[in-house]
Amino acid sequence: MPTYQVTGGIKNHFLSGGIRTAFIRVLITGIAVCLAVLIVPGLGIDSFGAGLAAVVVLTILNLLVRPLLFVLTLPLIVLSLGLFLIVVNALLLELTAYLVTGFSVAGFWPAVGGALVISLVTMILNAWTSDSRRTERHALPQRPPKIINPDE
Repeated sequence: MPTYQVTGGIKNHFLSGGIRTAFIRVLITGIAVCLAVLIVPGLGIDSFGAGLAAVVVLTILNLLVRPLLFVLTLPLIVLSLGLFLIVVNALLLELTAYLVTGFSVAGFWPAVGGALVISLVTMILNAWTSDSRRTERHALPQRPPKIINPDE
């Protein structure tokens, strides 16, 4: 029986695996929300704590509620060629403003503008921080084919 060897070490430190990914996700969402508040009129944060709470709540909503909304609105997303995702993101931003005291969204159109900014910034930062290293696949030796009917 052939033996297989796994190359590459396993990193056993605090920011490895899922914790590192979650931390980076919250950090990227925080940067995106800060830029959206600075750029889009109608979005506001009263304090640093409210901004931090809004980032955490928005990250959790994107993790838990967004997939459900995506499945429920899939026909509208397909019919609008994906543009309805902006509305879904705006609704999540409105829900975040409803849940977090100190984070405000003045209406639907500021929510759409904020959703656009947040989506673009997170898309760019996720592409920049993603681990796109290619793993090398070593070709395993092939065994010779088994001849089933040697008489024919």
